[in-house]
Amino acid sequence: MGKKRIIKKGGGSDVAGTSRALNRIPKRKVPTGTLNILATFNNTVITLCDEKGNAVMAASSGALGFKGSRKSTPFAAAKVGEIIGEKAQQMNMKDAHVVIRGVGAGRESALRAFAGKGIIINTIVDKTPVPFNGVRAPKPRRV
Repeated sequence: MGKKRIIKKGGGSDVAGTSRALNRIPKRKVPTGTLNILATFNNTVITLCDEKGNAVMAASSGALGFKGSRKSTPFAAAKVGEIIGEKAQQMNMKDAHVVIRGVGAGRESALRAFAGKGIIINTIVDKTPVPFNGVRAPKPRRV
């Protein structure tokens, strides 16, 4: 007859690979750190660092399973913020400094989701790179 195949359905609450991102428990204990948020037009990348600036963990909306234009949405950025917030709680993080870069749609929602996990935000610094001279001007048109 053959072998019977059993199809298992995954958990319905897992929007975009969030359970897979949470299954590794960090071993380090970091009481305070820096949260770097890079919100571009195409993606949102969040990196959690310790006091010295060493990266402890990172997550992005693309790594969570969002594809295409859904990566740049505030919803995807909020999911990334929640993941990093839960990992920071597991590492006993109490407070954090936040550095935001970029002009994407997920700037504020990622920060709100991270702060919603009960971690105290000490400072918020916006270090979006702004060109002060711009690119070279085109040559004058010859007619």
